[in-house]
Amino acid sequence: MNRDNLLFATIGVLLGFIAGYLMHEVMVARQPLRRLPGEGGVVTADQAGAGGQPGAPDGAGGGGGEPAADAAAQAGQAGAGPEGQGAPQGTPQGTASGLGGAPGGGAPGAPGAPMAEVQKLRDYVASHPKDADAVLKLANMNFDIRNWGRARDLYSQYLGLRDSDADARTDLGVCFRELRQYDSALDQFRHVESIAPTHWKALFDEVVVLGIDLKQFDAADKAMARLKALVPAEPEVAQLASELQRRRAAG
Repeated sequence: MNRDNLLFATIGVLLGFIAGYLMHEVMVARQPLRRLPGEGGVVTADQAGAGGQPGAPDGAGGGGGEPAADAAAQAGQAGAGPEGQGAPQGTPQGTASGLGGAPGGGAPGAPGAPMAEVQKLRDYVASHPKDADAVLKLANMNFDIRNWGRARDLYSQYLGLRDSDADARTDLGVCFRELRQYDSALDQFRHVESIAPTHWKALFDEVVVLGIDLKQFDAADKAMARLKALVPAEPEVAQLASELQRRRAAG
């Protein structure tokens, strides 16, 4: 073999190697990598609730006996109302008033908790219904994902154990409000005022229901006067007062 043939043969081997390598890269880019036996993907709480697919059930949504999505399955998404429906149209998001971050009385929960953790807590609450701390934790989880029906039921269960918890009762009122059960919401807020007169968030939410939801402006003004006397320096209160004036003027 002369030098020219040897050179061509070497070049041919190199070109074949490069072509094979490039073809491998193309195939890898177009096909998913194979998993080893027993290896699987980790499904997060957000993924489990994506596309309308519920995770493990966390009781009855709306108290009607129909299974609602679990707290972990809907983390970060709109919570379920009665029969798994979303929040009513026109209902402010996230807080009782929806006015620039005004308080709704919600206690912190764990909306990003793993499915296994929530399932474990759910099972524990089912078998230990008088463990007030566990019931409250599960209620807060459902509140945080706007699963109002389930949160309502859990707060009611908790308050049967600890009736004097003003924060939890305010949260219960918010649940009723989001479910458009306004009379029940007002009952809860006014009960808080009777047991904790300085708990201004309940009074704030009462003004929201009276003025924003029911358009009972005279009653809302009276409650607002008490609210301003209680917390005159709160910016959220001033914001709510301005919103009431605007809505009254708009009719």
